[in-house]
Amino acid sequence: MTTCFIADLHLSADRPDITNCFLRFLSEEATQCEALYVLGDLFEMWIGDDDKNPFHRQITEAFKTLTDAGVPCYFIHGNRDFLIGKQFSRETGMTLLPEHTVIDLYGTPTLILHGDTLCTLDESYQRYRKKVHNPLIQWLFLRLPLSWRQAVGRKMRANSSNTNQMKADAIMDVTPEAVVDLMRETQVKHMIHGHTHRPAVHTLQVDHQQATRIVLGDWYDQGSVLICTPDGNQLETRRFQVA
Repeated sequence: MTTCFIADLHLSADRPDITNCFLRFLSEEATQCEALYVLGDLFEMWIGDDDKNPFHRQITEAFKTLTDAGVPCYFIHGNRDFLIGKQFSRETGMTLLPEHTVIDLYGTPTLILHGDTLCTLDESYQRYRKKVHNPLIQWLFLRLPLSWRQAVGRKMRANSSNTNQMKADAIMDVTPEAVVDLMRETQVKHMIHGHTHRPAVHTLQVDHQQATRIVLGDWYDQGSVLICTPDGNQLETRRFQVA
């Protein structure tokens, strides 16, 4: 019995090394999983389910092959792909989950999320997040011509990269108080998230009880997978193949 968690792949056509590693993972390891959870930022950019470019179709078809084989796949939106919608869900067979979801992980109630909501010190990002998650703004954006949305997406990618280079590391990490507050609110002592690209297993205290927060790694330089079994959890890496 194995459940896998991944996040922050930032898939794009200009990083075939990441794509190849991920497709191998889906066709080999993931077929043996009891379930696969993708905790956001699967794609570097997603400007609507109607963007039917060949790269997106390749990824969509790979997921559909996996779910058709009987492996349940679940997705939580990240800050780069929050516009993934019901059409993507239908075409992949994946189940879209709320941004904060509690699951039963082999008898342990576990909160899973992308992780950006925990970075409360990054006030400018939180203001931006509130705007782009407004249903009306999303509705209006998705009705723009595809070429316009692509241009906006490219500009937002560039702005995000430039802005993040200017921010202190502490601002871009989670706020400890936000972690504790959310664990207390959801009544869990186990949390799994991505977003910060700082893979680690943290122990903390929540209401005088020990709790655990597992941070998933990104896929920029190597694959990163959290392997969970009834006997425990292990953060593992997957090497990119040399072309």
